[in-house]
Amino acid sequence: MTARREPSTPPTLPGYDPVRLLGMGGFADVFLYEQRMPRRSVAVKVLLAGHLGDDVRARFRTEADTMARLSHHPSIVTIHHADVAADGRPFLVMEYCARPGLGQRYRSERIGVAEVLRIGVRLASAVETAHRAGVLHRDIKPANVLITDFGWPALTDFGIAATTSWAAGSAVGMSIPWSPPEMLAEHPAGDARADVYSLAATVYSLLARRSPFEVPGAPNGAADLIPRIERGALVATGRGDVPETLEAVLRRAMDVDPRRRHHSAFAFARALQQVEAELLLPLTPLDLPEEPDGVADDDEQDAPADGEAGQATRLRPVPSIAPEAASVPSAGTAARFGADRSPHAGGLAGASAAAGEDSGEVLAHWRAAASSSAGAPAYGAGADPTEAPAARGRRRVLAGALAGAAVVAVLAVAAVQAFTPADDDAATAGPTPAVRPPAVPVIRAVPAPADLTGVPAGDGTVVFTWTNPEPEEGDRYVWGVVVPGRDTALAPVDEPSVTVPASPDGPDGTCVEVALVRQDGRSSTQPAVACAAGGEASGADAEVSG
Repeated sequence: MTARREPSTPPTLPGYDPVRLLGMGGFADVFLYEQRMPRRSVAVKVLLAGHLGDDVRARFRTEADTMARLSHHPSIVTIHHADVAADGRPFLVMEYCARPGLGQRYRSERIGVAEVLRIGVRLASAVETAHRAGVLHRDIKPANVLITDFGWPALTDFGIAATTSWAAGSAVGMSIPWSPPEMLAEHPAGDARADVYSLAATVYSLLARRSPFEVPGAPNGAADLIPRIERGALVATGRGDVPETLEAVLRRAMDVDPRRRHHSAFAFARALQQVEAELLLPLTPLDLPEEPDGVADDDEQDAPADGEAGQATRLRPVPSIAPEAASVPSAGTAARFGADRSPHAGGLAGASAAAGEDSGEVLAHWRAAASSSAGAPAYGAGADPTEAPAARGRRRVLAGALAGAAVVAVLAVAAVQAFTPADDDAATAGPTPAVRPPAVPVIRAVPAPADLTGVPAGDGTVVFTWTNPEPEEGDRYVWGVVVPGRDTALAPVDEPSVTVPASPDGPDGTCVEVALVRQDGRSSTQPAVACAAGGEASGADAEVSG
């Protein structure tokens, strides 16, 4: 945004009170308003009076319609209302994101790799959702990513969005530093892979603290950037904590030839999840609409290792305000997903699913054993791959119920036999063996490291050490410095010790958190936390064993 002109006057809107200016753009200003009922803060985007041509009005209407169709997604800004003010200026009433957006953050702070990966995966799920709805964003950049009050990135500004069938047209409004070379041609053309390029360029900027082809200390105007973008000689981010695999993902996604890029935002997200797995980080779930059969199979080449893909994708229905039948979820879909409709409930839903994963596996073992003891096929065995998902789910539930009933019947028969007087032949045959349910495997939670203590080393650093309460082969750790108000950037380490610079200005001194990671990827339910304050050791171990 720019401040080279005076801001416009906020219009009088029934039911809203203007508070202050939030930002200024080429075609619109954004103001903070207080909505009276229900009482809440909202951001209102208002078109400038001098830019009310038919083409701008059409773009504004497209933005309103597009964001209304997509804003149920947790990583797309929510639209509450759209209308025309009494003075003739169209306006959008949007979710107010109070936290600094990525446009403010990426040049002013060093964002940790783990947070950048989370942001990248969540934005990729938003872009993939837009693509499946037939919409290209065409202007993905840090300034168009806000941060919600719950810490989620929220994509906004669909003002120059186009349908995915768009092949050529005007490139008005696009941002050159994050645009792919095909969008800078004399006749711009692009598809979903153009958005993948801009998405990767945004992730690169968060890591490098500059746009991808910006050269520090050199001229970086549009005339300088365009030839560099067209050549495509992308240099590394220059950070030692960025693994080469992540650098390779960005190089591929920003290849000058669209055919060599990730073919979808979904595939790009899977590549970022692979980097998370390599760094022993929790996989960030993808928030996606329920996909038709066969969509996921096309992306298996980019998916994480076995078992990770399904656990790291959270499917959501896509409601629509338009009458198109294809966008309306079925009644069965609504019933399955109706409990999680809040745009920000995804993180909690994902955490609950992760916490229940082990118990789900135990139940699967029990059902399989119960079905076998009843003489029925194992749970889920022999499923028809062409069967509809809803029918398949009903058949599995029925099979599980029948298997359970069979086990109960066996136990009942055994009980009757045990209490029935035996005849002479039965008496000589010995007691009837007891019928026992199949053994249920016990899966132990991963504990937190114990005895985490920080000791000042006298040279401006603090040495933190800890112990492994239940050592197993292949154990490792992930750790990070705790900074109040920020996500902790985690890094792997093999030995139970790290040395960090002292932070005497912090409220508790220097604090770190450490989690234990098993060879199979499972980690501590809660990390251990300790601080070293006032130049003295503070072994305030906040261990929570799951």
